[in-house]
Amino acid sequence: MTARLFMDPNPVLVHPSDTIGVTAGKIMQRRYRSLPVVDDDHRFLGVVTVNSMLYLVLPKAATMKMGVDSIAYFDTTLDDLRSRLRRHIDKPVSVCLDEDVVVVDPNTPQLETLLTLHHAKSNLPVVDKTSGRLEGMISYYDVGAAILNGSQKLEQPRAMAGKGTEISNRVPPVKLQCEGFISYRAGCG
Repeated sequence: MTARLFMDPNPVLVHPSDTIGVTAGKIMQRRYRSLPVVDDDHRFLGVVTVNSMLYLVLPKAATMKMGVDSIAYFDTTLDDLRSRLRRHIDKPVSVCLDEDVVVVDPNTPQLETLLTLHHAKSNLPVVDKTSGRLEGMISYYDVGAAILNGSQKLEQPRAMAGKGTEISNRVPPVKLQCEGFISYRAGCG
């Protein structure tokens, strides 16, 4: 089994010419931490993250290489932060693009994919190593859903589920209680 097992083949995408305002809207509406950026040929260019957008509203003195050590004495209001964001809202998202991103190929073995996701500590783009095209994204939630579903056969894309095909061999969920929290997960055999 490979990275395809965990990936969302239809992630929300951003293009380099999309504005910071449009991208921030997509991130906030869906509560994502990052979104992949692709060109018109669907080639992966990098990601834009909540942190890269947060960087835009922080005081320059705090983000400079030899900037201040503490910003505790800054008196910044929410209106100040909004004003800083407005200065960038119509700029292309490419100014926030992070190109230094760990990726996996769709055929990366399953355990190697999980280890890479663990080390990356962020959503993991699935990029075809030959064409450079984005094939999908893997999040911790995608992995959790695949594991907790208890399926023996998960190779079909999630987009196919409920469209005449069913994921087989489902294990019934088991109720767990941990430190006052109740959650449900697939039973253990």
